[in-house]
Amino acid sequence: MARTLITGGTVLSASGASTGDVLIEGDTVAALGAPGYFASVAPTCDRVIDATGKYVLPGGIDVHTHMQLPFGGTAASDTFETGTIAAAFGGTTSIIDFAVQRTGEDVRDGLAAWHAKAAGNCAIDYGFHQIIGGVDDAALEAMTYLAEHEGVTSFKLFMAYPGVFYSDDGQILRAMQRAAGLGATIMMHAENGPAIDVLVAQALARGETDPKYHSLTRPVEMEEEATHRAIMLAKVARAPLYIVHMSAKEAVAAVAEARDRGANVFGETCPQYLYLSLEEHLAKAGFDGAAYVCSTPLRSRDEGHHDALWSALRTNDLSLVSTDHCPFCMKDQKELGRGNFSKIPNGIGSVEHRMDLIYQGVVTGEITLARWVELCCTTPARMFGLYPKKGVLAPGSDADVVIYDPRGTTDISVRTHHMNMDHSAYEGIHVDGRVETVLSRGRVIVENDAFTGSVGHGSYLPRGLSQYLI
Repeated sequence: MARTLITGGTVLSASGASTGDVLIEGDTVAALGAPGYFASVAPTCDRVIDATGKYVLPGGIDVHTHMQLPFGGTAASDTFETGTIAAAFGGTTSIIDFAVQRTGEDVRDGLAAWHAKAAGNCAIDYGFHQIIGGVDDAALEAMTYLAEHEGVTSFKLFMAYPGVFYSDDGQILRAMQRAAGLGATIMMHAENGPAIDVLVAQALARGETDPKYHSLTRPVEMEEEATHRAIMLAKVARAPLYIVHMSAKEAVAAVAEARDRGANVFGETCPQYLYLSLEEHLAKAGFDGAAYVCSTPLRSRDEGHHDALWSALRTNDLSLVSTDHCPFCMKDQKELGRGNFSKIPNGIGSVEHRMDLIYQGVVTGEITLARWVELCCTTPARMFGLYPKKGVLAPGSDADVVIYDPRGTTDISVRTHHMNMDHSAYEGIHVDGRVETVLSRGRVIVENDAFTGSVGHGSYLPRGLSQYLI
């Protein structure tokens, strides 16, 4: 059994920081101790890593990715291989992707298809949520089976995309009732899809085809209304509710109100909604704005959404940060929507940059070091039934470890990123801090800007119920 000792670093957790050493035996954390505590053990270690002046924290967990997702006549450009390698470079050591069931398909077949895509192809550990695209008796029975036998304890529904994923209020209520009985969590894409489709058709009829109209036809009210409606349905069903990729301050306010009355309602946001905007990015001249088309859409910085989201991350009205990583290349993919913004594949690639971009909030004083770890590592594990196996450095936990250099720098660019994309939505952003070394279950998989792991190292993560409920 290999033994690794990490010495001299500042060990971070969701509750604070302390200088100390971390002893790893095999694929788990064996013990933590004060500096020098393991001096007598060091000669027996296969490797000693000096982390002096650096942060030692649990591996990041991105609970919202879409590797190889078919969308709009194409598919997300990152495979499970390329996407998980890129995630590792960014300090993420576990992902939870989405298995898909569309209307008319069998839920179990959807999960089996995603297992086939991922098995043997992941560089880091992975789990699945299940998208339910057609709520009927068979789908409800499948929810029970997946929760009880497959370790899939979260189910995503859509209030958008009629004809593909959309569920009406009655279907949503039935799924929420089943989830409540199972103790499972409902994840919700909260936008009023039928109303958005009307606005899109009207814009195209007026000749408004540029990428910026993707946001203008999905106004804040469409997210706010759907969020409120989802919260009310969850209240009736007594089901835990998790709203994905929140971008509008008004929708976040609805989550905050529900949480203030003690409801099990949670919100996530993503780096794009903290850093990118309608004015600066989506409204770029010509077709360049297509790189920034995602749903929910980028919002106006002038309307205060960005500042409100950072504030909500501090107050826990937004509980964590994921990426909704769904990358598409400009050439041959985003270009499918040239002349018709509604045909642009929705998605931005961020899985490699989440830890760096949210750490930037520490640098600028938006959040603390402990909150960084809580948002990116610990709460994701607790929210989706992986804690304490993941999300913490503690005896018995998986030895997923990131050594982060606060004195380093990261300049984000398509020239240096590892995602399978021909552009970067974050091109030119400078980050103070950098991922230096990454361990997955005790094995060094990133070091000296090189991938030292192996495809197939990643294992499937069957999950328990949420450990974050009130």
